[in-house]
Amino acid sequence: MNPAPELAPQLKQLRLSGIFDSLEARNRQAIEAKMAYTDFLALLISDEVARREQKKFSSRLRRAQFRTTKTLEQFDFERLPQLNRALVHDLATGRYLQEKAPVLIVGPCGTGKSHLAQALGHCAVRQGVDVVFSTCASLTQSLNAARATGSYERKLATLARVPLLIIDDFGLKPLRAPADEDLHDLIAERYEQAATIVTSNLDFPEWDQAFPANRLLASASLDRLRHNAYCLVLDGQSYRSPKQLANPAKNGLQKPAKSATA
Repeated sequence: MNPAPELAPQLKQLRLSGIFDSLEARNRQAIEAKMAYTDFLALLISDEVARREQKKFSSRLRRAQFRTTKTLEQFDFERLPQLNRALVHDLATGRYLQEKAPVLIVGPCGTGKSHLAQALGHCAVRQGVDVVFSTCASLTQSLNAARATGSYERKLATLARVPLLIIDDFGLKPLRAPADEDLHDLIAERYEQAATIVTSNLDFPEWDQAFPANRLLASASLDRLRHNAYCLVLDGQSYRSPKQLANPAKNGLQKPAKSATA
């Protein structure tokens, strides 16, 4: 007798409906291998646990709002021979998350700062950590929009609680009021409470330039960001350099020959 019709409502009631995805295959496997009932049950439970973990992973990945799927396995370390590779791999273990320490990544445009930040975020997601990725401009805009609807405090509290917040392109645009105050408030709320990754095109001594209208806010914010921070400097050629043509003559770009009488 096929027990599936009777099992369906019971598994649904127990929120184990996913077992049906592998029940037929596992049942066939158990019969062929003459498994003990406990071994068969263990297989089904293992499948359910794996399914739930994958569902949680996909949900965390979606909430992180990464621009693209950038992983550490895809990062080209060979282009950045001066990069502290040992520190990068240590950060990938997630120790800084337990320490609630900042990670500051600087370097010229196109050297892979966003890739590296998202790759560390992806590692955190794999470890079961909730992550939010945002550019600095989008982050401050979202806080300002929340103020307009009377939900600023709730938005700030939500961002303050995220175990890992990645702020990309800090200092790309000068922070004007109220963006400078909003970013300061967020950094202050997260200080020693949650880990934050920040990327910037500015060298560390230039970070105060992001707060052109309020040096006091700059000092207070950067003091908190730099305290116990892990720092990575990416110094190399841009990934976005234009491709070189193998043979310009074939593409109609050959320079005209100089006249003999010139």
